[in-house]
Amino acid sequence: MKNGLKILAPITLVLCLATLYSCSRNGVSGNTTSAAGNHLLPDTLKVVTLYSPEAYFIYKGQEMGYDYELVTSLAVDKDIALKIEIAPTLSRAVEMLDSGLVDLIAYEVPITAEYKDNVVACGPETVTTQVLVQPKKGEAELIDDVTDLVGKDVYVEADSKYEARIRNLNDELGGGINIHTVSRDTMITEDLIAMVSEGSIPLTIVDSDIARINKTYYNDLDITLPLSFEQRAAWAVAPDRAWLGDSINAWLNSDKPREEQAMLLKRYFEMSKNEPGGRYAFNGSRVTPFDHLFKQYAANYGWDWKLLASQAYVESKFDSTAVSWAGARGLMQIMPKTAKGYGQTAKSVMKNDVAIETALKLLKDLDKQLAAKVLDENERKKFVIAAYNSGIAHVYDAINLAKKYGLNPQKWDNNVAKAILWKSNPRYYKDPVVKYGYSRGRETFDYVNRVYRFYNKARIKA
Repeated sequence: MKNGLKILAPITLVLCLATLYSCSRNGVSGNTTSAAGNHLLPDTLKVVTLYSPEAYFIYKGQEMGYDYELVTSLAVDKDIALKIEIAPTLSRAVEMLDSGLVDLIAYEVPITAEYKDNVVACGPETVTTQVLVQPKKGEAELIDDVTDLVGKDVYVEADSKYEARIRNLNDELGGGINIHTVSRDTMITEDLIAMVSEGSIPLTIVDSDIARINKTYYNDLDITLPLSFEQRAAWAVAPDRAWLGDSINAWLNSDKPREEQAMLLKRYFEMSKNEPGGRYAFNGSRVTPFDHLFKQYAANYGWDWKLLASQAYVESKFDSTAVSWAGARGLMQIMPKTAKGYGQTAKSVMKNDVAIETALKLLKDLDKQLAAKVLDENERKKFVIAAYNSGIAHVYDAINLAKKYGLNPQKWDNNVAKAILWKSNPRYYKDPVVKYGYSRGRETFDYVNRVYRFYNKARIKA
């Protein structure tokens, strides 16, 4: 099958609907020139990974992640099927590899003594350190030496490796760093990074790969000061299948995979994920440059045209040519998979009329799917808009979390909105009621708020 790929997933992810690491993540671990002997790659490559913002996640109903896309590229190039399993923990992934349930761990397994008897490193190698996250200032004001941390306030997750490192560093310096710990139940590294950007806290510490991803959302941060020794990590195969690791290394060391890897590194760890820039000024009674189109098509679907226009503003700032880091396109930022589901193409949704009608079809479908869970029509619109942003699967998860933890599952503000924030916290996205894992909940939370801020201004216009 030419350039074909069959993905046999144990969970039906279709229901979700429709940088370079601070580090050298370019490396290939192991012996890249060794041959795989007479071994042939299996017809189906069984792979285990974990939910995370780097390796694997679902966004707008589409499977994404650096490791996921790279291993998918391997399967396409080798014309083999790919079966993806999701493990709850790295230790469980290693157990699955050891027992022969999977062939490969496509996730960063630390290259340490702890794992050396159980795995053989292969594939893309990651080198990370813990780094200081601080506001970007003039060079004279930046902390560029660990000794300058004395007298400073540093916030870290309680009982984490970051707390252990800053306490050790404090001891090495003879004390003086003001260390503040926050409960992992309420905040995680992503939250602390956002708080540094917002100015709520001055400093935090995270792994450099996490810092690189988050810097694509917050361009006002500096993450250049390392605070620990380097840690190497790579994909892994079982010791008795080292030949498979050699085959993967040889593949990754060839030209086309190298180019693919470089593209993925840029996509996930360098490309800005901020919404299109610039403030928007209403022009007289006009809400948008495309009021006539929003009115025309929204009327056909019984949708508030100003609410639709508000989404277009947040999605693209009314830029019909916009293409996001994830591949969403046009005025309404339609994902290619979604476009295909509604009989369109990535090219056709760059046309404003097509984009608007496709978005309305999606919104109406989301509304139907949520009708039984959120009875109030006006309240449900916030859930629908959240689902448009993240995919309906993550909204279902947030509703389930809200039920479990005593929040109102039919109210968005201060209830399911709070639960959607938990979707980036391992304590919650690994909860048994959660079916679709990690999601950048802060993005969805902010998205709904931004849409309604614009909508409230638009409502006073003619």
